[in-house]
Amino acid sequence: MPESFDAIILGAGAAGLMCAARAGQLGKRVLVLEKAEKPGKKILISGGGRCNFTNIGAGPANYLSGNPHFAKSALARFTPRDFLDLVESYGIAWHEKTLGQLFCDGSSKQIVEMLLEECAKGDVELRCNAEVTAVEYDGGRFAVMANGEIVTAPALVIATGGPSIPKMGATGFAYDLARQFGLKVVEPRPALVPLTLGGEEVLFREISGVSAPVVASAGKASFPEAALFTHRGLSGPSILQVSSYWKPGEEVSIDFLPEDTGDWLLDRKRETPRATMRSVLREALPDRLADILAEKLGVDTELGNVSDKALRSSQERLKRWTFRPSGTEGFAKAEVTVGGISTAELSSKTMEAKKVPGLFAIGEAVDVTGWLGGYNFQWAWASGVAAGEAL
Repeated sequence: MPESFDAIILGAGAAGLMCAARAGQLGKRVLVLEKAEKPGKKILISGGGRCNFTNIGAGPANYLSGNPHFAKSALARFTPRDFLDLVESYGIAWHEKTLGQLFCDGSSKQIVEMLLEECAKGDVELRCNAEVTAVEYDGGRFAVMANGEIVTAPALVIATGGPSIPKMGATGFAYDLARQFGLKVVEPRPALVPLTLGGEEVLFREISGVSAPVVASAGKASFPEAALFTHRGLSGPSILQVSSYWKPGEEVSIDFLPEDTGDWLLDRKRETPRATMRSVLREALPDRLADILAEKLGVDTELGNVSDKALRSSQERLKRWTFRPSGTEGFAKAEVTVGGISTAELSSKTMEAKKVPGLFAIGEAVDVTGWLGGYNFQWAWASGVAAGEAL
């Protein structure tokens, strides 16, 4: 006879462990199957090994989804403060960085250990190195084959994430399983990912390693943070943020001087007519970046010798310098995935599939993608709790 459980959770990442802990502590007999040799691998590498475990300001507006209202219910019922209470109950020291981002003072391992302890409190069984080769459903129970053994349960939770960071073992398994059960999948694409440059813009690769505080925009989304020039193109927090909104063929614009407004260059011309564009830009930007922008603007003489019209044109370009990325660095460098199992297929309250009773999907597997800065972890915790309480 196959071993029987109340619920089987596929994936021991942030969402899967949170879901398992909540369901186990509510009295369910839970089995977690994890393909990797240990749980929480993505948690361990996050935040430079310190885990940006939530964002104190996380709300529905910080997420991309085919249905922008879908995340509201789960996020409202399990908030950043709720997760922070859990962290503090374990005595884990934390600090807030910019923009509401919360990190461990110590190590990401503390978050994984906390989740595993929470699972242990609910007598959750965790099996690592578990390669799932088949999933079947008879209308009442799910049968999962892993490592040649079959386990069954009336509930199955897809928590295997998206295809971002394949070197960590990430795959599109969640989407294959969803399609097997007739659920629609929104075409996945890399998100929070560096952008590549080609053509004339390759010139900017010469300043690889240079970063500056800017405002980057794609479509209607704008983010004021640092941009970093790389040997392949553009990265840094502001670029990673807009990458989630950028689509191939579109432009990304950068305001290199967000602090400067109005006719500031004309003012400088009157104040210091012998200053050059290069010297003025060097006051606000790294030298190598200032030099390349001055060169591209074609204004490299004393400001007093430049027409007001040319200076106004330069002002406008510096406020909205457009790049047309040739692409992204793909899932290999993407922190998360935009797209996934369609929210139209799921209950926003329980994460259960409307067409398949007992089938749930949570975390990054679902078409809900957060901004950079702890938002994706908060979605993992909130969706995990929503499903865990409904199992």
